[in-house]
Amino acid sequence: MQGKIFVPILLQNSKHFCQKIFTFLFVVNSTCINGQMEIHVLCNRKTLGYVSRKNFGDNMDITKCAALILAAGKGTRMHSMKPKVMQTILGTPMFSYVDLALQPVFDDKIFVVAGHGAENIARAFPDIKIVMQKEQLGTGHALLCAMPELYKYEYVLVVNGDAPLITNSVVTDFIDRADGCDVAFASIELDDAGSYGRVVRKNGLVTGIVEAKDLETNARENREVNAGIYFLRIKAIEELLPQLGNNNKSGEYYITDLVGLGVARGMDVRAIKCGKDENLLGVNSPAELCRIEEILRRRTVQKFLNAGVIMHAPDLVRISPLASIEAGAEICGPCEIYGHSEIKSGVFVGSNTVVISSKIFENAQIRAFSHLEEAIVCQNAQVGPYTRLRPQAVVGEDAHAGNFVELKKTTLGKGAKANHLTYLGDTEIGSNTNIGAGTITCNYDGKHKYKTKIGDSAFIGSNTSLVAPVNVGDNALIGAGSVITRNVPENELGIGRARQKNLPKKIQ
Repeated sequence: MQGKIFVPILLQNSKHFCQKIFTFLFVVNSTCINGQMEIHVLCNRKTLGYVSRKNFGDNMDITKCAALILAAGKGTRMHSMKPKVMQTILGTPMFSYVDLALQPVFDDKIFVVAGHGAENIARAFPDIKIVMQKEQLGTGHALLCAMPELYKYEYVLVVNGDAPLITNSVVTDFIDRADGCDVAFASIELDDAGSYGRVVRKNGLVTGIVEAKDLETNARENREVNAGIYFLRIKAIEELLPQLGNNNKSGEYYITDLVGLGVARGMDVRAIKCGKDENLLGVNSPAELCRIEEILRRRTVQKFLNAGVIMHAPDLVRISPLASIEAGAEICGPCEIYGHSEIKSGVFVGSNTVVISSKIFENAQIRAFSHLEEAIVCQNAQVGPYTRLRPQAVVGEDAHAGNFVELKKTTLGKGAKANHLTYLGDTEIGSNTNIGAGTITCNYDGKHKYKTKIGDSAFIGSNTSLVAPVNVGDNALIGAGSVITRNVPENELGIGRARQKNLPKKIQ
């Protein structure tokens, strides 16, 4: 099914618009037309159930599988008050990458165990299904807390929430290889295993996992480690969970102990070897966060270079993998592009620019040192240098927003210009209007925000204060230095300033 939808500017710029439109729709193309955005879509995935699920083994019915993200830990080694899974990588919380990797397979059958900072996670991701772990007693205890939600399923995929490089293909391949098991987990080989739990084998067969804190000295040479992704048969872990103990240096109940317990019971326990796959690396410290972010940054930059995006100083360009940039766009580093930003062909983005969840249409120019957040820049518009576009700012086709200009919840109409030293908040500006240097809209009285409306082809003189609510009509002229507190009708001149007096100069 293909069609198109029209999204009014106010909806386009709502706080979660960009995330929602890309999460639930297959977007083919979008165009900015007369203050609204035309979005060409294939279908609504949630409504039509069109999800790119892989066909698994003969014994596997993926509709009877759930996913569980472990996100309750304090992450003490991060030395931050923020929950570890909320630490950002290229502007997006780690948790989001894990969730997005699971959605195509599990859809709405994803549960999240949260504890420390659960309110922060719930606020950032209001649609997720949270299972509370009030006391953080370990990963095994986290699984136990989630069991009331999992009994109706045959299998559960358990993933640590601090594995932001995980992809949908990694998930599907792992499940395919774990088909029919009782307990399975992924293992990888690391040159420096550090804080990872080690896989213990006897005669090549896995016998257990030992957490790093509990390792004996001679076991630290082992480079095969637990990657923190598990596939568990529900009936099997119902039998094993009551046997978990906390007789270890952390005093916690480890999910990894299910491996040894399963082996002892003669269950089908598998360590799925994944070589040195970077996609399964976890984050436990600021150094590891930095390393993972750099891996993802390099991958993303290379992807866009291969797709025909021109980049200058690409080592200094930071782009979220959630962003969309068309071939023929030109990016100058250092530059940061985050969120579900969309940059069309022919766009130029200058150095030292930050773009967050914004849409920039064909042939627009974003000059150096500009900052855009949840903004829209239409075709052939010019922004910057040193421009700030705050949420719900729209720079229309062929319009200009110049140096030291700030727009908030403001539409600058087609061909309109605000080239210097201007603040425009809660303002609607018509086409071909000129905003003189030093103009401000006084939109806040200390309690409420008010709107200013300026018509087509108006001329606002320099150093004008427009005290909202106020309207300025088409072709109106505002004298420089005015304070405008009343409406100015179309084709009229408005002046609101004290009469000039010239007095004799006193000579000493």
